[in-house]
Amino acid sequence: MSTRARYEPGPAAGARVEKDGEKWKLIVVRELRHPPARVWEALTDPAHLAEWAPFDADRNLSAVGPVTLSTVGAPHVQQTTVKRSEPPRLLEYSWGTGDLRWELEPVSSGTRLTLWIHIARGWVAAGAAGWHICFDVLDQLLAGNPIGRIAGPAAMKFGPWQQLNAEYAKQFDADNPGWRSDAPKP
Repeated sequence: MSTRARYEPGPAAGARVEKDGEKWKLIVVRELRHPPARVWEALTDPAHLAEWAPFDADRNLSAVGPVTLSTVGAPHVQQTTVKRSEPPRLLEYSWGTGDLRWELEPVSSGTRLTLWIHIARGWVAAGAAGWHICFDVLDQLLAGNPIGRIAGPAAMKFGPWQQLNAEYAKQFDADNPGWRSDAPKP
């Protein structure tokens, strides 16, 4: 049996939602068993991003400046800008309609990775479920056990994503996202 076939995410944990002016902010925190320099490389190197992230990049994200991000499984290509890059601790850029801020903090077990992303209210549970799986895939990749990217529309058909989406929706006290026009359709 493949590693991916055996993959099961842990319980919905490590994410919260905050109101940020007129926007919503999803904050996802995960402790990874790898040093900040390794995590930074996985966050910025296009070859690593192609193994775990929900988008592809046309260049390394470790330098400030223009970059093209292509959403996995969708025809969405965006010209954006890396706004801040302070290796190996801080990275900021936009993707879609949201600003992303990645913070890496060394901890005794490796790295505490925190992602802040502006997100539409109807997408908070789906976003938390998606990033939860992406972080799991990232952790396995860094551990030398790649399971392959699980992102985009294909992730929404993945049984564990659906379970996580429901768990996060309950945690965030979100209304049933199925009726909203801006919510994902499983």
